[in-house]
Amino acid sequence: MAAMTTNEILELYDSCERRGTDYPGYHREETARSLRMVNDEPDGHNCLVYSRLDEANADAEIEEELAFFRGLGRKFEWKLYSHDRPSDLKERLAAHGFSIGEDEAIMALELADLPPDLAAKHPHDVRKVVDEAGLADYTAVDALTWPENHEQYMKELVKTFHEAPERMSMWLVYVDGVPVCSARIDFPEKSPFASLWGGSTLEPYRKRGVYTAILSARAQEAISRGYRFLTIDASPMSRPIVTRHGFRLLSISNPCDSPA
Repeated sequence: MAAMTTNEILELYDSCERRGTDYPGYHREETARSLRMVNDEPDGHNCLVYSRLDEANADAEIEEELAFFRGLGRKFEWKLYSHDRPSDLKERLAAHGFSIGEDEAIMALELADLPPDLAAKHPHDVRKVVDEAGLADYTAVDALTWPENHEQYMKELVKTFHEAPERMSMWLVYVDGVPVCSARIDFPEKSPFASLWGGSTLEPYRKRGVYTAILSARAQEAISRGYRFLTIDASPMSRPIVTRHGFRLLSISNPCDSPA
């Protein structure tokens, strides 16, 4: 299979990971100009993952989305991408009261071009979560690295772990028997993209190859399950690492939280 250009991968990403997305625990609300993912739980995270707007209709559509979620009594995240239109959509969202989050780099790796560092066997103790003990270790690492939204995040992961385990894998790295790094990988049913999420290493164990080891484990699992790409919403900390491993920048994303 011939390698794809970055623009071709971005078009495929928009088609599969945005317009075609489907999450466990959510239901889709599709309109002529947007795709919303509404959480089955009243207190869960809700998201608008795709919009197709122009200068003439953008403000009215923003108001329509706000009205829809207000009708549910919920806040939501508008996941904005730098290639979305109109070009000033970020400024328009801010003018409507949205809080604009930090830049996240949307990056992708074609797994046929897996670099040697990710194909190699690593000396670290990397384990897939397969039972309640592993889940407890994952929860402990997550609580230390993401304390601000830990409880709701883990509630949704635990639900998926028990109810749709084929859709997601959770991984840990141990040092001297202590869990020091956690990360997961999602496997959507109708997409060639396996997506990387939540990668975090406790500070004393950074710069020891731990993140690369857990990245390698997830990449090799994606290959074994027949996926063509890995994708990641890379933070400023992880972006240089995945760039070194051949990930290409597709777009810049910002989480935009709706006003109360």
